[in-house]
Amino acid sequence: MKNKITLVTGGARSGKSRHALELADQYQHKAFLATAQAFDPEMEDRIQKHQAERQDRFLTLEEPRDLVAALGQLPSTVEVVLIDCLTVWMSNLMYFHPDAEENYPEVQAFLDLLKSPPCDLILVTNEVGMGIVPLNALSRKFRDEAGRLNQEAAKLADQVFFVVSGIPMSIKG
Repeated sequence: MKNKITLVTGGARSGKSRHALELADQYQHKAFLATAQAFDPEMEDRIQKHQAERQDRFLTLEEPRDLVAALGQLPSTVEVVLIDCLTVWMSNLMYFHPDAEENYPEVQAFLDLLKSPPCDLILVTNEVGMGIVPLNALSRKFRDEAGRLNQEAAKLADQVFFVVSGIPMSIKG
């Protein structure tokens, strides 16, 4: 039987991470894969708040780029991994590959892994396609790449939740 993939999407500060944590708390052996890096004091504060919310309930890994390698390092006892978040991961990839047009190899490797995940996965991502068209080219590229990643992840997911104002709505599965 294939391991289950759940995608949790929504706008900024919509409650998606909280819902993902609630889903993960249904498992005994769980890991948290954080993609964020603290480039400034505000982001450092945000990361610390997320760490405090998780307490010690999770085995925590931090990996800004190679999610496949990070997942490969997990002990076999892990039943679920919560990855938070795919859009931050995409911005990291764009930062590390500033000249890439598209087709980031890390994204394709991750999507390939989703076809046969090593354990249940809960993926958190931001819905980026409901706002205005960004003014600058880099922001448009980010929106396009994150939107493509979200579509592919949702296609491969068994279950998808859209979270609005702290209320999760099941839109698939």
